Amino acid sequence: MFVRAYLRASTDGQDASRARGPLEAFAQDHGHAIAASYMENASGATADRPELRRLLADARPGDVLLVEAIDRLSRLPAPAWRALRGEIEAKGLRVVALDLPTSHAAMKAGEADEFTARMLDAVNGMMLDMLAAIARKDYEQRRERQAQGIAKAKAEGAYQGRPVDLEKRRKILDLLASGYSVRKAANLLGCSTSTVQAAKREGI
Repeated sequence: MFVRAYLRASTDGQDASRARGPLEAFAQDHGHAIAASYMENASGATADRPELRRLLADARPGDVLLVEAIDRLSRLPAPAWRALRGEIEAKGLRVVALDLPTSHAAMKAGEADEFTARMLDAVNGMMLDMLAAIARKDYEQRRERQAQGIAKAKAEGAYQGRPVDLEKRRKILDLLASGYSVRKAANLLGCSTSTVQAAKREGI
């Protein structure tokens, strides 16, 4: 069994590698090692994430896609989630999440009879959809609260927007000017590709 771990954090200021320890311990407890890791700082509200795309391109039937929680994989709206789940299923990947106990049986592939395996897959699929919907709802509520806070601050004259990290922008532009790709610059500086693209677009 080939276990592919996906680690995601939403912003550059968050540590996407934080979940590595729990994921490795979980895999070890189930008699497996993580064979490949894919880590990035990107929003879960979009399926266009470089490392997620790379994982899907690398995946082979029977592989496990291991995540700490379903919200690390998706905060997508329903149509986009269905499309992503369709890609995952087309690749023959089985999603296992630490916060989804019904998915853990996938770490013991081949031990259950066909009927039991199909029943577990059906239950897991239903729970997967439910947690993906909850993750999206949480995302929308946080965005709404954030917008309300900004609107209040603007009304009180206290909102100044998010400060730009000029030093990081200078480094990004230097790397791009030296011929590095957007993804390579992002990897070298430990930031998201969207941050690099914004610096490329807006300059200093």
